[in-house]
Amino acid sequence: MPQADLSRSIWFVVFPGFELLDLGGALCAFNLAVDFYGAAYDVHIVSATGGMIRGSSGVEIKTVRSPSTNHLDTLMVVGAPTAEILDDQTQTAAFIRTVAIRARRKASVCTGAFLLAKAGLLNGHRATTHWRYTAELQRRYPLIKVDADRIFIRDDALWTSAGITAGIDLALAMIEEDCGIEISKAVARDLVVDHRRSGGQSQFSTMLALEPAPGRIRDCLAYARTHLRERLSVEQLAEVARISPRQFARQFVAETGETPARAVERLRCEAAIPRIEGSSAPLEQIAEQVGFGDLERMRRVCIRIYGQSPQALRRRARSVETV
Repeated sequence: MPQADLSRSIWFVVFPGFELLDLGGALCAFNLAVDFYGAAYDVHIVSATGGMIRGSSGVEIKTVRSPSTNHLDTLMVVGAPTAEILDDQTQTAAFIRTVAIRARRKASVCTGAFLLAKAGLLNGHRATTHWRYTAELQRRYPLIKVDADRIFIRDDALWTSAGITAGIDLALAMIEEDCGIEISKAVARDLVVDHRRSGGQSQFSTMLALEPAPGRIRDCLAYARTHLRERLSVEQLAEVARISPRQFARQFVAETGETPARAVERLRCEAAIPRIEGSSAPLEQIAEQVGFGDLERMRRVCIRIYGQSPQALRRRARSVETV
């Protein structure tokens, strides 16, 4: 099993108004790898000015401008609750630009991608950020190839992640690269999270997108999610909701903006995506497992929802993982 190099120094860059969880999630992952599994990371929290830096939640963090170590392996820039907070961080962007030359790999969590972009490090590269700000990142920095629907992206030595907790997935992927998959899995267990989501997974959840109010419709969607291989007709779902099919259909559209049939297709597609992107299972088998019945039906739904066929989604996920 490969072990982390003795010289792996990780610098987390913070600034006034930073998001505490952007820092804490990834930081905890690396510290657990050190404390329990012998990974030789040397972690520092740095800033352009050094000293105490207050985050958006009011918590102050002690930082240094230049750690005593002469080696910088990974530079990781955290984000802020809004992209606007980063507009005033010209000094931080200049600091990042200066020290990034020394780093083997550069990374960002959430809106930290704006600071990597401001430092000129993302031009010509693929990147992602929190879904709320992907369009803004693309507008401000048109030379970046922004992918709005990835948990994290690795492009050469540049790593960017989606919002907040996605920084944990990015950190676990780095730990896996440095120390091996067993240590990465062990750290995930200590964090009480599923072993990291692959970078190719979607940022979005069907249940969140439909946003049904608590009650019969939400309960019905929860039932559908656990019974995807069944037929799931309007009549069957209405029976679960204990109302007439006609009333159920009207109430469902009113609460979700989708017909029951389209919502079930979204749930099936959401269940299929991790299997499509994260396994080599035959696509026909996946279509059967999630209730589509046949590959052609799954293909049509994937194209409608994601704009790509299952085959294209699998190719893209593999290219993200291997670049």
